[in-house]
Amino acid sequence: MLYYLFQYLGENYDIPGARLFQYITFRSGMAILFSLLISTIFGKRIIDFLRKKQIGETVRELGLEGQNEKAGTPTMGGIIIIISTLIPVLLFAKLDNIYILLLILTTIWMGAIGFLDDYIKIFKKDKEGLKGRFKVIGQIGLGIIVGGILYFHPSVTVRDTPSILLETETISKYDVKSTATTIPFFKNNEFDYGQLISWMGDGYENYVWLIFIPIVIFIVTAVSNGANLTDGIDGLAAGTSAITVLALAAFTFISGNFVLSNYLNVMYIPNSGEMTIFIAAFVGALIGFLWYNTYPAQVFMGDTGSLTIGGIIAVIAIAVRKELLIPVLCGVFLAENLSVVLQVSYFKYTKKRYGEGRRIFLMSPLHHHFQKKGYHESKIVTRFWIVAIFLAIFCVISLKLR
Repeated sequence: MLYYLFQYLGENYDIPGARLFQYITFRSGMAILFSLLISTIFGKRIIDFLRKKQIGETVRELGLEGQNEKAGTPTMGGIIIIISTLIPVLLFAKLDNIYILLLILTTIWMGAIGFLDDYIKIFKKDKEGLKGRFKVIGQIGLGIIVGGILYFHPSVTVRDTPSILLETETISKYDVKSTATTIPFFKNNEFDYGQLISWMGDGYENYVWLIFIPIVIFIVTAVSNGANLTDGIDGLAAGTSAITVLALAAFTFISGNFVLSNYLNVMYIPNSGEMTIFIAAFVGALIGFLWYNTYPAQVFMGDTGSLTIGGIIAVIAIAVRKELLIPVLCGVFLAENLSVVLQVSYFKYTKKRYGEGRRIFLMSPLHHHFQKKGYHESKIVTRFWIVAIFLAIFCVISLKLR
């Protein structure tokens, strides 16, 4: 909103400083400051409200040290993250940008699914919350919408242009619809999903959406579930997500900047740089939430926060054509997911083969394994953050490492 206001004031009244709002860097800085202020100042009030309404965590007995002390801690704190993200975005982002609209939709959609899950757990006294199949249906629904918009919307393009073409030479014929993505760590690293069905012969281009949309659905579902599993100890999900999203900010800023993308030989995606403002607000919201979520936590994000975080990360990565980096960039989420899959699969296999189920880990997800080994929560979280920082830096340098 403020972008349009100051654009009008700058063009019609030549007010000094009004043109600052034309710069993504300035608006991103303002977005992160506002989200930090909102999440830290108003976050306390939201926590007090949750505590007053007795919206507290119901802890299942898992035999973990300090677990019972968490009972009654306010949950559904993901509301803090959602509000602290959306308000700065509405103030500082271009609200007619398709990528911003897509991320706002993702935030509200996944937030609603998580909110419903938390609501059932707390107010209906059902520890299982929303049935798994309904969560998956919601994630698939979002995947279909995101995939459909990214595939069919005319504003979602890439610049297919000679490197000598200047950014000022905005020639629409060079902005083309494409399902190309980036293969990390390889030279000439663009891959078009259409190649997967090129065997169909002439006209196969008309059916690429049959491949593209299911891939989007899988990524959205996998990353959101990974974030959900990671949210098991104080500060883990919020901290690792903030680190991951900061790396995505570098990708969105570079991919949306003609000069930088040309210099680094990265796919130029018109209008995608605006996502940097959303990411800045999101990072500020996560860091502000950490003020209250670090050990010992005063609030938990619940599925309201964790599912939203995963959905946002997945959509940003897909929009900026870096989804193939997700296994590395979201390595912590992947490890948490795999630990559960391996544990359950191995337990079922050994029970069928030997009549007694055996385990690979002392407990899954992975962070609980280290808790069982006697590591303190703070040490586990800090070390997972360090791993996330390493993976984020590695992904950023992949821009030149080919």
